[in-house]
Amino acid sequence: MGRVLVWLIAATSFLTLAAGPALSEPKHAIAMQGEPALPADYTHFDYVNPDAPKGGSITYCVVGSFDNLNPFILKSLRTTARGMMDTIYGNLVFEPLMQRNYDEPFSLYGLLADSADMDPERKSIEFHLNPNAKWSDGQPVTPEDVLFTYDVFTDKGRPPYSDRMAKIAKLEKTGDRSVRFTFNDKADREFPLIVALTPIIPKHAFDKDSFDKTTLKPVTGSGPYTVAQVVPGQRIVFKRNPDYWGKDVPSKRGFDNFDQITIEYFLNANAKTEAFKKGICAIDDETDPVKRERDLDFPAFRKGDVVAETFDTGIPPVVTGFLFNTRLPKFSNPAVRRALGMLYDFEWANKNLFGGKYSRTMSYWQNSELSALGHPADDREKALLAPYPGRVPANVMDGSWRPPVTDGSGQDRKVLRVAFELLKSEGYTVKDGVMHDPQGNPFGFEILTASQDEERLAAVYQRTLEKIGIEMTIRSLDGDQIQSRKQRFDFEVLIGSSGFNNSLSPGIEQIGRWGSSAARAEGSFNLAGVADPAVDAAIDAMLRARSKEDYVAAVRVLDRLLISGNYMVPMQYNAQQWLAYWNYLEHPQKTPIFGYQLPSWWRKPN
Repeated sequence: MGRVLVWLIAATSFLTLAAGPALSEPKHAIAMQGEPALPADYTHFDYVNPDAPKGGSITYCVVGSFDNLNPFILKSLRTTARGMMDTIYGNLVFEPLMQRNYDEPFSLYGLLADSADMDPERKSIEFHLNPNAKWSDGQPVTPEDVLFTYDVFTDKGRPPYSDRMAKIAKLEKTGDRSVRFTFNDKADREFPLIVALTPIIPKHAFDKDSFDKTTLKPVTGSGPYTVAQVVPGQRIVFKRNPDYWGKDVPSKRGFDNFDQITIEYFLNANAKTEAFKKGICAIDDETDPVKRERDLDFPAFRKGDVVAETFDTGIPPVVTGFLFNTRLPKFSNPAVRRALGMLYDFEWANKNLFGGKYSRTMSYWQNSELSALGHPADDREKALLAPYPGRVPANVMDGSWRPPVTDGSGQDRKVLRVAFELLKSEGYTVKDGVMHDPQGNPFGFEILTASQDEERLAAVYQRTLEKIGIEMTIRSLDGDQIQSRKQRFDFEVLIGSSGFNNSLSPGIEQIGRWGSSAARAEGSFNLAGVADPAVDAAIDAMLRARSKEDYVAAVRVLDRLLISGNYMVPMQYNAQQWLAYWNYLEHPQKTPIFGYQLPSWWRKPN
């Protein structure tokens, strides 16, 4: 009897292993670390008004143009119409399997999939589709749609969607409403959440052969809105779908309150501001505090028809600055980039351009526990950096590094002297007032700008650079030209962002921003061309971390490496979000940690 029992146990164990990793019970939500904050019987997110009135219309305004309605293809990557899938205005047309809660660092709740089974080792995940999920044409969302999405994205999509199958060993339909992903060794612990956030498209409404071609024909999605009107390059109008399948799903309750959403395009920021004053645009999100005060001096604001408000957030500020294309020989030396980084006079700019209302950007995760600032490297960090000696200076390792501070006069020679001596130590010389590189060639570069505000900032930098003989020219381009140049990495320096909205849960997107694999991939967001094994190792450690302590250590190492690499000259930030809006709008009382959420706003009933 004992032998039979042993054999049965062994056989059961073998069958379990052969079937793959054991899954947990289906859950309504999944989290990157720990457990989701909201219970299975939650009714809505905490930062919405679940009883917000529906109706009315809103017009958002943006600068630029558009020539495409398919956000998943490389062609016209950055000129797809806003709103199709949008972190600011909402995913109006396309939706993912699960929805992010913006009041948690990284937790996802059911949407197209009402639950998910993820094994403890995160080697596989099975999604159970909501039986009510439908496309805007009334057809049901099926496992075949999920399989088609990954098939067409792999063959015809753009990064990062085109890269996802590389981490998937098997993708299979497991039931009438279920689909299972089994991952290979390339996948990390975050990847199941990335899969859950991948938008799904309908197999019956897209042709794989022509998928990679731009289109202005309204497309079919599962989202709360459909495309009602397209004026190429000028306007796109969305109508709320009265038959939207997800209006009672808890993760969508309190959202999508306008019957109509219009997004108007303008050639420049000044034209957009004037349109706001006339009441064409509902919202103004000007970031320059001096310009805000000047622009708000108009009758509607004085009468109270326009309201200005600031919103506190709990996330690190977006890092903006002068970004170097390190693929070019002139920017390949980190010491040269460090010297150039000393020559942005923040103190003068803050006093003269921003009324002293900004703070200096110094870290890629500033004002959070993920930042290297003020945190000496612990043993975990030292172990991660041990294979890469000398990559991080001592003052960055001990958390004491700060950029040089000028006296704000615009004439502070001590900072100029330090930068000049660093360049001199790298073989640079000044002849007849012109800086020359070690090969004897005049050293200078061009900055691309896309607005008058960027031109002003570039001029501040230009004025300081010329004091030590560096000739910097400014070239202004329109939005389409800038995007095209970015996509081809055809620039020397531009005023760029380190990666859009930074978060308290950085993850796989960091590969696209800083990873070696993205450095030469056309259309990637690694605009600086960073290709550093130490950076790759830090990102890998971050993605594979199992404890919060290991995770924080890995992100701090990445922060130290990015600071030390001097890939961009960080400028300034304001920790608060600012909006001016017409007073026919209302918003929920609570602001989540990621800041205001326009899809939760509504129009006051008449």
